[in-house]
Amino acid sequence: MPATPPQPRRTVAIILLDRIVAAATALRRVVTGRADVSRATWVAVFAALGVVVATVVSIVGVVRTPEQLAPVTLDAPPSVDQLGTPGPETPRGQAQPAATSPTTVGSPSASAARPPVEPPSSAPAVTPSSASPTPAALAADFVIEDKALLSYGATVTISNPGPVPATRWTLTITLPRESLRISAVEGARATQDGTVWTFVPDGSVGQVPGSASTRVTFRVNGAAVGATPTACTIDGIACGGLSD
Repeated sequence: MPATPPQPRRTVAIILLDRIVAAATALRRVVTGRADVSRATWVAVFAALGVVVATVVSIVGVVRTPEQLAPVTLDAPPSVDQLGTPGPETPRGQAQPAATSPTTVGSPSASAARPPVEPPSSAPAVTPSSASPTPAALAADFVIEDKALLSYGATVTISNPGPVPATRWTLTITLPRESLRISAVEGARATQDGTVWTFVPDGSVGQVPGSASTRVTFRVNGAAVGATPTACTIDGIACGGLSD
């Protein structure tokens, strides 16, 4: 027997159109076979046909252009510069590390990582020449000025030969007897320890300016016979004016 030629493949759209045509033909036969069909029935029939036709048109459009249902936007493939060219020593299939840009010396990140450099201290170094100068050794002269029957007045002149003022000094007067008393002291403050009387500056009074002198006056009370001091010193140096 001769081979039956193959039938052409029918698509979904063709099958739907055949069904719609068959349904319309059957409907027409039913309608034409009845003479008492109302106008509402015709309206319903045509509405149903319109819905069927709209459905068919939508299905046919979808079948013909299926790629328009959900368009997908694909990202552009990475360029060769972004991927980096693997070196000859890199084995195939091994991941290539990402290229890192070298850190420049003047970059903000490099400068922020370094701690700030503190400037050198500007405090001047202490040298012997900047220290306070030492006053020169003082000198003193003892003089009896006013003699009376039971007392006499005395003056001690303290001299400063150097340029630096002397704000501290100690003058000592040793009397021959403990019964002798000193009073009316001016230019210093006096204290007694037996026969030794000690004189020191009283605040600003008694300071000796540079290349100048100051005077300490007082009165010795008691019998004037044999009442002359036996010793006088200024900062341990003997005063002038006393007889041996």
